[in-house]
Amino acid sequence: MRFSLFIHMERWDETVSHRELFEDLTELTLMAEAGGFGTVWIGEHHSMEYTVSPNPMPQLAYLAARTSTIRLGAGTIIAPFWNPTRVAGEAALLDVISNGRAEIGLARGAYQFEFDRMAGGIPASSGGNHLRELVPAVRELWAGDYAHDGDIWQFPTSTSVPKPIQRPLPIWIAARDPESHKFAVRNGCNVMVTPLMKGDEEVVDLRDKFQAALDENPDVPRPDLMVLRHTYVHPADEPDGWVAGATAVNRFYRTFDAWFGNKTTPVDGFLEPSPESKFAERPEFGIDSLHRTAMIGTPDEVIERIRYYEQLGVDEYSFWCDNGMSHEEKKRSLALFIEQVVPAFG
Repeated sequence: MRFSLFIHMERWDETVSHRELFEDLTELTLMAEAGGFGTVWIGEHHSMEYTVSPNPMPQLAYLAARTSTIRLGAGTIIAPFWNPTRVAGEAALLDVISNGRAEIGLARGAYQFEFDRMAGGIPASSGGNHLRELVPAVRELWAGDYAHDGDIWQFPTSTSVPKPIQRPLPIWIAARDPESHKFAVRNGCNVMVTPLMKGDEEVVDLRDKFQAALDENPDVPRPDLMVLRHTYVHPADEPDGWVAGATAVNRFYRTFDAWFGNKTTPVDGFLEPSPESKFAERPEFGIDSLHRTAMIGTPDEVIERIRYYEQLGVDEYSFWCDNGMSHEEKKRSLALFIEQVVPAFG
């Protein structure tokens, strides 16, 4: 089992500056590298203070200069917001800057809020078309001269400048539905999944979709499977320590719900979480349920669940530290994970 850190600058009010958040993100990344984590992942989101990341590339390029071993993952670039030539060139440049440590994740996108501002208001559900056209085009551009005449993009003969150091440069696909898994496996891409607020039965279901895609493509070398989970580790001598973590993750998902619903206009990048009352009939949002579903618990409890993921065939567990907690709380949780969880998989 490999471990990675999934992290954004998250800002819940104006008491913390963006610069301070950037320094906090850097500190947690350096902790993860020193603790043996294989990759740091940073995604792409627009106009949202609770996930501050309009482009993962500059942050990852900066971290490349501050680190020496940890890999730098764009997790994920939103396909409809990019052009294949730009993806190819920027990803290759990150690989050059990091001396071959880049990992490129691609996704179809999810928030209609972002599609309304970044993609001319096309339905977010149509983003898969962009993803399926983007992946092979990017690979062709990395290989050399290539002209593209697709349904979405058309451009004359071009190439990626620079070229990536890694051949091939790893591509990951964020997958949920069976067709996304099939596309990823068929195209030799690694797969990243998140069960969100669902339980480990969702991890099994996502693993089964991945396995079905493998079974349909027996001649393709098996790609890697990564599971991303909100993670909060508390000391064993604090039996109620889980409450703070579950409460924070509850607020995160209620905020996710508000942005995903796209019914309220944010004010200067901030949007209040959907009210607790909205989820009276949605027990999966409750803190007791999140205690069981998110990766929240003592080191021994977390070890037991990650061992189960390992038995399922998961290759990488990604410690998702976005949860609205303070930087000091995140540091303590990550330190416990590094000191007491990681060695169990040594």
